[in-house]
Amino acid sequence: MEYSPRKMQNLLEDKEFRLKKKFGQNFIIDENIINNIVEKSKLDDTTLVIEIGPGAGSLTYKLSQSAKQVLCYEIDTTLKDVLAETLKKCSNVDILFQDFLKADVVEDLKKYEYDKVFVIANLPYYITTPIILKIIEDQLPVDKIVVMVQKEVGDRFKAVPGTKDYNSLSVYLQCFYEVNKLMDVSRNVFLPKPNVDSIIVELKRKKESLPFRDPALFFQLVRDSFGQKRKNLRNNLTNYPLDKVEEVLKRHNMDLNVRAEALSLEIFIEIAKEIGGNI
Repeated sequence: MEYSPRKMQNLLEDKEFRLKKKFGQNFIIDENIINNIVEKSKLDDTTLVIEIGPGAGSLTYKLSQSAKQVLCYEIDTTLKDVLAETLKKCSNVDILFQDFLKADVVEDLKKYEYDKVFVIANLPYYITTPIILKIIEDQLPVDKIVVMVQKEVGDRFKAVPGTKDYNSLSVYLQCFYEVNKLMDVSRNVFLPKPNVDSIIVELKRKKESLPFRDPALFFQLVRDSFGQKRKNLRNNLTNYPLDKVEEVLKRHNMDLNVRAEALSLEIFIEIAKEIGGNI
């Protein structure tokens, strides 16, 4: 189906599809936004795109025209007929009707040949953070992420220490990706219209190698440090060698009474290096 907002809405009505709040479904109905996402993603015919939550397939259709392959994960099986119609001419699109958060993406990617992997999606707001964390913590081979997210969540991506938006996700992202805001998106471009505005952000994987040997340890350290936001590191890191943690903090004129939101990415990296295999 050649995309247009009216055709998409007519198709949803013809298939008697009902939008489901539990899946956070807000479909894009503005063709200019779709074209902007694809253009700013800078795809080519060597790129495999992972799309999470294709919905009615409006973005998927456009992605298929520029990418080598589009691999979609869709949790809502009642969209099968809609997507079959929307994408019937798209031979380079595969749709897996399963929960992305439970999928073995690394195994799924083994079926394809590609030079690079991009994640491009209009993410369901209620699970944006778990999706980003899965990409990072599962160490998926993703070169770039271009996603539409709730503005409030996007602000956390680039948050700096000492601000209310700074959390474990901020640290993870800034360790592995360069974070750039591409554009603001009005709530009026969605069906149904959400109660919040959105932004499109680009996350480009940093080229330099990781500054520590054990990513799993780093993830766990950061997660535990922010475990209970009102508690300091002394209370949140009781299972860690606190003497080694304190050694690092002293170099930065801090002590164990400090809270995680005061620590920069560089300090977290230093702590991960210092404690090494001692937990």
